[in-house]
Amino acid sequence: MTHPVNVDAVLVIAFGGPTKPEEVDEFLANVTRGRRIPPERLAVVRTQYERIGGRSPLNELTFRQARALETALAASGRPVPVAVGMRNWHPYLHEALADLAARGARRAVGVILSPLRSEASWDRYMEDVREAAGRVPGAPHVDFAAPWTTHPRFLDAVADRARGAFDEIPEAARRSTPLVFTAHSVPIAMAEASPYVDDLTTAVRAVGERLAHPRVSIAYQSRSGNPRDPWLEPDVNDVLRRLAAAGERHVVVVPLGFVVDHVEVLFDLDVQARETATAAGITLHRAATVGDHPAFIEALADTVTRAAR
Repeated sequence: MTHPVNVDAVLVIAFGGPTKPEEVDEFLANVTRGRRIPPERLAVVRTQYERIGGRSPLNELTFRQARALETALAASGRPVPVAVGMRNWHPYLHEALADLAARGARRAVGVILSPLRSEASWDRYMEDVREAAGRVPGAPHVDFAAPWTTHPRFLDAVADRARGAFDEIPEAARRSTPLVFTAHSVPIAMAEASPYVDDLTTAVRAVGERLAHPRVSIAYQSRSGNPRDPWLEPDVNDVLRRLAAAGERHVVVVPLGFVVDHVEVLFDLDVQARETATAAGITLHRAATVGDHPAFIEALADTVTRAAR
């Protein structure tokens, strides 16, 4: 017989992002600490931030998700505070845990806002939470919620966002339009040591079934790191060129691997991939990220409730 766990808080865990131009350099220093990143590469990333307005909306969008989750939990009979902790910017994980400790929280459910599991996207987050807790006297114990990639309501939210992109295409052409799902590329060695690709392919298959769409494929984006190291392919830009060369005139791109807009979506897709598509003669229709879509918030609330049991 299982007994309810006395969970009195939720910690939403995300990557973080600069909220104004003058924060970009410090943010990039946080992200690249301990890694030998060439100065010219950092200069390129600074330029990318300039192209999207000098800031990332990730923080404000994550707080919007947290507020919606807190409301949903209260409506379901579990009124607990939901705090946001970031790996690379304020509020840092230790700041969020200190805030929860000051509010009397003793046991929290940690929700990692990454759909796909890998050493970089899940293991490091959990390790960083443990490290942050060690810095905070009286920090609440954090039990991590289960992966939610295959939760039906998350998949419903992704499908609904994809439908919104298809609505931009003439109705007669929708069924024949290629549907491409993207996720952040990672080194092949990292992918092989994790369920990253399995998570992605399972989710893509389920969303494709919801849409009953006959032309579904996967591409990767936002590759970084040593160009000599093998990373997951194909790159979305190469896919766009191939589709255009085959005579396609429209493509729907769904960034399933990202739950809010940030530089990988706003620059890598909305600027770089769109420029590639335009140059090749194909129109890119980018589906919105799930953000605070009600179905996604339901998925998170259910995931928290299950963890609390």
